This record gives sequence, structure tokens and C-alpha cells, in this order.
Amino acid sequence: MPAQPATPAPPMAPAQADGCLAVAIRIPVRIVVLVLVVPVRLVWDALAVCGAFLYRNALRPVGRAIGAVLTWLCKAVFVWPWVGLWRYVVVPVGKGLAWLGRGLFVVPATWLYTRVLTPIGHGIAWLGRVLFVIPATWLYARVLTPIGHALWDGLVWLGKAVFVWPWVGLWRYVVVPVGIAIAWLVRTLIVVPAVWLYRAVLTPVGRGIATLLRWIFVVPLVALWRWVLAPAGKAIAVVAREIADAFGHAWRIAGHISLVVGRFLGTLLRWIFVEPVRWVYRTVLTPVGHVLRDALWKPVAAAVRSVGRTTRRALTSARDTVRQTRADIRRMLFGAPREAVPVARREPDTPETRTLGSSTTALMKD
Repeated sequence: MPAQPATPAPPMAPAQADGCLAVAIRIPVRIVVLVLVVPVRLVWDALAVCGAFLYRNALRPVGRAIGAVLTWLCKAVFVWPWVGLWRYVVVPVGKGLAWLGRGLFVVPATWLYTRVLTPIGHGIAWLGRVLFVIPATWLYARVLTPIGHALWDGLVWLGKAVFVWPWVGLWRYVVVPVGIAIAWLVRTLIVVPAVWLYRAVLTPVGRGIATLLRWIFVVPLVALWRWVLAPAGKAIAVVAREIADAFGHAWRIAGHISLVVGRFLGTLLRWIFVEPVRWVYRTVLTPVGHVLRDALWKPVAAAVRSVGRTTRRALTSARDTVRQTRADIRRMLFGAPREAVPVARREPDTPETRTLGSSTTALMKD
């Protein structure tokens, strides 16, 4: 299928030229608005810079520190005590109670249900089926169902004869003919004269009243809108649009001015305050900090780590001792668990070894 040539885009309509009113009020309005907006923009940018600096260097670190302290405090008050209570008190007690309850209630109840209640229930179910279900089913199918069908057919016929057929005859032979006659009389005596009166009298009178009202109310209002209100609204819209454009233009120019002033003040503050502080940090504080780190901090940190390792070993040994003691107490109270004896599944239980002449299957034996 041959490719179709691309359809050229329709030419864009030229921008509407501004009127003399817009050109006349544009320059004075922009000058006045620029004088009013530049101080406001400078104050706004200064407040924004101060707020960002305060948030970045004061509020956010303080908030993070307060959050960390509150988190640790909440864990120490609400989380760690309950975790220890659950791990070292509730869980062992629950396991002991579960084992005791299983030995005292679950195992006897399971044996009673399996060995006693289930056979008794099966016997009662069989006896009830033989004594009640089978006779009741036969009585329903052979006696009650035919009697019910006969009674239902008689009641249906009687209901039709008493309630349906008389009303159907009354509707068909009395109500329908009378309704047709009444509808014909209403149409002949009321509807046809009313239609003639509407077409011959009311329609011309209504058209005349509508024309009179149009020339009294509608035409003056349209003229007022077209020749007075619409031009005044257009002039007000032009003035408002020019004022809004002037505010936007002045806000952008004030932003550039504020940027230049801010850069100048930033450079001045950097050369007055930041550079001396940086020189002091690099030349004085950094060497002193290295000396303190190598001479004091590293030995103290090594000693603290050694103490921590020793404490962890002691805690681990104490935990192992407590666990072993608890296991010995459980073994003394409840006995050692029964070890499962592995049973060979594929090899025969014969003491003699397998040879080429022997066989372990029923088909190969003599």
C-alpha cells in the first residue's frame, strides 16, 4: 500500500494585537508595581534563606536527636520488659502447661472419642436409620405425596372458580365496554373542543403577548448588554490583565535583583567569617584532633572493646549454664524424651548375609 503524503499542519493564528488602552497603561503600571514589589521580594527571599538555614542546621538535628532519645526511652519502658517477660516467663510456663494439658486432657479425650464414642455413635445412627428414617421415607413417598397432590389440585380448581373466573368475566364483559364508552364521550365532549379553542384563540393571543414582552424587556436588555456592559467589561478586563502581568514581571525582576544582592552578601560573609574559621579548623584544630585521637581515644576505645568482649563471654557462659540447668530440671521432672528406633524398610530381618544364591522375594524362593 503506497504511503500517503503527510498533511501539512494548519498555520497558527497570529497573536491578537494590543489595543491603545493596553499600550497606554502598561509602562506606568509596571513602573509603579516594580517599585512596590522589589522590597517585598527582597524581604521574602531573606526570610526564605534564614528559614532554610535554621531548619537545616538547628531544627532538623534537634528533632532527630529528640526522636532518637524518645525511641530509646519507649523501647526501654514498653518493649524490652515485655520481651523479657514473654521470653523467659510466659513461653516456658506456657510450654509446661501445654505438655501437662495434653497429657491430662487431650490424650484421654482422643482415646475416649476413638474407642468408645465413635462405635456407640455408629450403632445409634444405624438403629435410628432402621427404626425412623426408612419407615418415614416410605410413608412420605407412598402415602403423603399422593394425598398432598390431590388436595393441591382440588384447592387450585376451587380458588380459580371462586376468585379468578368471576373477576375475569366482570372485567371482560362489563368494565371494558363501559370504559370504552366513557373514553369516547370524554373525547367528543371535552378534548375536541379544548383543542379547537387552543388552536383558534389561545395560540394567536399568546404569540401577541410574547412579541409585546420581547419588545418591552428583551430588546432593551440586549442593547444595554451589547453597547454598554460588554465594552465596559472588556476595558476592565484589559486593565486587570495588565496589572496582573505587571505584578508577574516585577516579581521576576525583583527575584533577579534579590539573587544578585544575596550572592554579594554571601560572598562578603564568606570572606569575613567562613574563610577564617576554615583556616583555623585546617591549621589548628585538625592537628590537635589527630593528636588526641592517636594518644587518648584509640587506647580508651581498645580498652572498652576488651571489657565488652569479656562481658559478652561471661553473659554467654551464664546463659549456657542457665539453659543446661533448666534442661536438667525438666529431665528430672518429666523424664528424658523417648528415642525413636530406626527400622530397616528394604533389608530383610534375617541374621545371615545376602549371597548370589539366596533371595529375599517370594517369587525367587524355592
